[in-house]
Amino acid sequence: MATVLTEKQGSVFEINLNRPDKKNALTLAMYVEMTALLKQAAEDPNVHVVLFRAQGQSFCAGNDITDFVSAAHNPNILQDVLVFLHTLASFPKPIIAAVHGDAVGIGTTMLLHCDLVVSADNLRCKMPFVQLGLIPEGASTLLFPQLVGHRHAFELLVEGRSFDAIKAEQLGIVNQITEPDLLLETTRNRAKKLADSPVDSVIAAKQLMKAETLKSVHQVIDSEGALFYQRLLSEEAQKAFMAFLQK
Repeated sequence: MATVLTEKQGSVFEINLNRPDKKNALTLAMYVEMTALLKQAAEDPNVHVVLFRAQGQSFCAGNDITDFVSAAHNPNILQDVLVFLHTLASFPKPIIAAVHGDAVGIGTTMLLHCDLVVSADNLRCKMPFVQLGLIPEGASTLLFPQLVGHRHAFELLVEGRSFDAIKAEQLGIVNQITEPDLLLETTRNRAKKLADSPVDSVIAAKQLMKAETLKSVHQVIDSEGALFYQRLLSEEAQKAFMAFLQK
C-alpha cells in the first residue's frame, strides 16, 4: 500500500500521508517520495497550491523510530530528511496544511514552513526531541523563537510540552480551527481561493516575505542536521529509543 497518496483538485495538488496504522510516522522512503512530489509540483505550471493532509486519526506522529534505529549507523541516514526540509523551506508556491489528531516532532515543525495551517479542534502537538536524546530539527530552533519568543520556544522545544489547537492558534502556528468533520472541506476551500488568486503575484509575495530569513533557515537546517546525527548515535538517544520501542 502506498504510504503517500496524491490527488489533484483543480490547481491544488494534495499530498496525503497514508500510514494510518502508524499514525503516519515518516519513514526515510516517505521523505524521498515527498521531496520528489514537491519538486514535481514546483515545476508544474498547473499547480498553484500544495495541500498537505493525512489519513486516519492523526496528522503525523513524527519520524518512524524503528526505521531510524535500523539505519542509525549509516552516515547518509539524514540526507533524505535534510533534502526534504530544504525543499519544503524553499518551495516557491503556497503550502497549506490540514492537521488533526497527533502532530509530533516533524509533524509540528514542518508546519513552520507552511503558509497557512487549518487545524481540527482535536489537534495535539508535541516536540519530544530532547526527551529522545536528540535536538529539534527543521530550522525550528530558529523559527520557533522568532514566532513565539525564547521562553515559549524553550518550553516547547526543550521541555517538550504538549499543546492543543487553541494554544497552537494563540502561538501563531495555526490560522484557523474547525471541527474534524469539516477540516478537509474548510482547508480545500481556502486552498481553492488561494489557487484562484493571481499566481505570479502570490508567488512574488511569498518570496518577499521569506527572503530575509531563508538563507538563515537553510543554514540552521544543516547545523541542526549535523548535531541531530551526532545525538542519534549517542548513548542517551539509544536508551531513549529502546525505552520507546519497548512501550
